[in-house]
Amino acid sequence: MAAKVFKMTEAGKAKLEEELEYLSTQGRNDIAEKLKVARSYGDLSENSEYDEAKSEQAKIEARINELKYQLDHAVLVESMDSDSVSMGARVTVLRKNDSKEIVYEIVGYGQNNAAEGKITDESPVGAALIGAKIGDTVTVEAPVGNIEFDILNIEK
Repeated sequence: MAAKVFKMTEAGKAKLEEELEYLSTQGRNDIAEKLKVARSYGDLSENSEYDEAKSEQAKIEARINELKYQLDHAVLVESMDSDSVSMGARVTVLRKNDSKEIVYEIVGYGQNNAAEGKITDESPVGAALIGAKIGDTVTVEAPVGNIEFDILNIEK
């Protein structure tokens, strides 16, 4: 089976590399200290602090492995066409059903944050916006029905 490719911007890749570096060094050191303290409490069979620290250690190691995999299979995507929506662009749209203006930033894998308006190119809205130009209307199929957006502005 082919490995999944993770499209991301240079900034997105740098953010994942930074998280990996932190978890591989400081994160591991912090958990080692917690384990040391928990062991000092004695009997490990009934030591909830030790169990919690081991669980946290497993989560950190799983995240480290996930980040390594993503970075090993990362493909950097550059904004190509300045006239159309592509990864890395900030897009101002008008949602037609309620006339609300929304700004989305099209980001790569692992950078999405809906609260900040950062959506991936693989999300329904992101996928619909990719390739659109100012003045275009795009339709997004959503569970609540189709949503139409007018493209008002594109910034690279």
